[in-house]
Parts: sequence; structure tokens; C-alpha cells
Amino acid sequence: MITPTNTRPVVNRRGSTVWYVETEGGPYAVKIGYPSHTHAHTALAPSREAHILRALGAGPIYDGEWAEGTWSVQPWHSGPSLYEQWAVHRTPGNRTAPSRRDVLASATALADLHRSGWVHGDVQPAHLIMGRAAATLIDLGLARGGPVPVRWDFPYKGCLVHYEAPEIARSVLVHGTAEPTHASDVYALGASLMISATGRRHVAYADEASREDQRQAIVDKPHRPVMIAGGLGGLVDAMLSYRPSDRPTAHEVCAALMLAT
Repeated sequence: MITPTNTRPVVNRRGSTVWYVETEGGPYAVKIGYPSHTHAHTALAPSREAHILRALGAGPIYDGEWAEGTWSVQPWHSGPSLYEQWAVHRTPGNRTAPSRRDVLASATALADLHRSGWVHGDVQPAHLIMGRAAATLIDLGLARGGPVPVRWDFPYKGCLVHYEAPEIARSVLVHGTAEPTHASDVYALGASLMISATGRRHVAYADEASREDQRQAIVDKPHRPVMIAGGLGGLVDAMLSYRPSDRPTAHEVCAALMLAT
């Protein structure tokens, strides 16, 4: 389909293997899904994401099935992740302020997705790719908002816990599933900005704590104080409001950043 000229592995964990593939027409990401030891749905995620990307008008996108799950091919988005971009701010003694342009680019990418009718459901620093002119939200395998073929669909069972909103963590603990929303995406973006700028998770819990204990801490504890240089602390603090209705929308985050510049 794409005639590779060079390949290299990028990720191989939690039921997903990803390659960076060079071609004469440009770079691609090739994803292979298979059941992980904790989640069977990871086998379906590549084709589920491919369907969503096509619904959003992205392309060219290819996907199919193999013996252990599904696979997909999509254009590669070049650039560092938000976490990589902000590495300098996590060095000891550093007092430089994170780029408001990066925050606006990230919030704009999320606002655009919400405007299209979709919820991402897995916003995290590694999924925000910082390009020269804009940011791109990748990994839409858990997104909700439109019809998905039944053979590729699966319940939402939360995301990487470090970025879960309290209402998501509570629902997963009680019911085993949850329903991501625009508000939980905004919370996850706030948690992503905080950890990328400071190296600190939004809620304190032991590294070795079980997923259940981590989620219980998110439900029970207030988030840590937001200590980000450059006046972004107040905005991120609002994004991390415990009650979903108290959080700004992604569009409001963008508006606040543009007013401040």
C-alpha cells in the first residue's frame, strides 16, 4: 500500500506496536493491535481509530485485520510531544515560563476536535504533537462522538490514570466503565500541562500504587497546587476543577489565552 523505503519501531507495549515508516510520498505510522494482558480491546483499537480518522476527513488511512487483531496505516505527524517540548522546564533550577503559544496550540487542537462532535478520551502529553504552526492530537482509538462499526467498538474503561478526571475515575471504580466528556478532556489537558511543566502528577499517589488505589486518590484528594511560571497557573487550576461544570471549555481556554497575549 505504501511501499516503505525505511522503517523503525517506535512503541511496543500495552497491546500496541507502532512503526515509523518512510516512503517516497512521506512518512507514515503503522499500528498493530493485539490483546494485552489486561485489555482485550487493544486488538481492535487500530481499526477503530482508522474509522474515526476517516470520519474526521483525515487521510490517506488504511486498515485491516490480522490473526490477533487489527492494523492501521496513517500519515505520520512530525514534531516533539508536549512533554518533550517542555523538558527544559522540568530541569532543576529552571525558572523559564512555558510557551503560551504551545498551550494555545494544544487547546486549539482539542477545541477543534470538540467542535467536530468528538471527545478524545485519552488526552495526555504524548498525544499532543507540537508542529511548527499547530499542535495535533493523535491516538483517537478511545474517542467517542459518532457511530463506530460494532465489530471494532468497545466500552470506555478509562485512560492512562495520571490524566483521568475525578468523575471518570469514580465511574470506572464503581461500574468498570465511564463516559468521557468535553469537560473530562479539558481536565486531562490541564493535567498534561501540569506534568509537562513541573514533572508532578495532578494528584499525589505512590508510583507503585495499584490502578484502583490511584483512581481512588483522584476521587478522594484535591489536586496538587499548580505551580507553573508565567501566569498559566490560574488557568490550569481552573481546568483541574473537581466539578466538571466549573471547568472552562476548550474554546474558553483558547479565548483566555488570546486575551492574555
